[in-house]
Amino acid sequence: MLRLLNIEIHKLKHNRASKVLIFIYFILLTSIALIAAIKFDIGPIQFHLAEQGIFNFPYIWHFNTYMASIFKFFLLLVIVSMMANEYSNKTLKQNLIDGLSKKEFILSKFYTVILLAFISTIFVFFVSIVLGYIYSDFTEFSIVATDLEYLIAFFVKLVGFFSFGLFLGILVKRSAFAVGAMLVWAMFEGFVKGMSYWKLKDHVDEIMQFFPLEAMANLIKEPFTRLSAVKTVAKQVGEDLSKDFSVQPLTILIVLSWTTIFIYSSYVLLKKRDL
Repeated sequence: MLRLLNIEIHKLKHNRASKVLIFIYFILLTSIALIAAIKFDIGPIQFHLAEQGIFNFPYIWHFNTYMASIFKFFLLLVIVSMMANEYSNKTLKQNLIDGLSKKEFILSKFYTVILLAFISTIFVFFVSIVLGYIYSDFTEFSIVATDLEYLIAFFVKLVGFFSFGLFLGILVKRSAFAVGAMLVWAMFEGFVKGMSYWKLKDHVDEIMQFFPLEAMANLIKEPFTRLSAVKTVAKQVGEDLSKDFSVQPLTILIVLSWTTIFIYSSYVLLKKRDL
């Protein structure tokens, strides 16, 4: 495993575009802290976003993982370009000539996916810990340790998403086309969801939960309607925003199943393809 990872890390270290994208990604993750600086002071209206409880434990785990997952497209570009470069630079063929099997080649990419997802999760964990202890009204260990399953969901979400990107990178061989294919698939899921609302109103969620991108989105639902201020305003206008925000084991299982399908399909494609 370490040998295969070292091969991929060596390639990333010598790829300037990938290093820039990874750097931008982690800068953006750090920028979540800038939300605390958002203040509105217009006459009698004074509003400080950090004081609305977004950095309170345990809510911060939900909020930060949701916000951090928005930036995952930067690492997606690293994944698909990593695959595209294998074809354009002929390194794939060279690796196979040097004795690397096709199975080991796919595993090396998958290990890189896991590594990037793991580092991202650890990074979000430390950013959340720092922000939480600075701004949270509740710092007891029992409260801090609540809702840590959002970090697991974040990790699973990234692994699934990057595995999808890896599969598309192998399928179309070009990074731009792979990203385009991802967007086309997202639009397809949106179309199916829209049609389901029209034809099967009561069963939309039951159907859509098995689609890959929808399942990944369901891992960490939007956190904003959990805020007490939002709930108060909603009650005043007669809206009920109550729903289950927890991480569902079934959703994790669905995403892990899609991850397995993407990685195995990548191997099958590479095995059958004439290089």
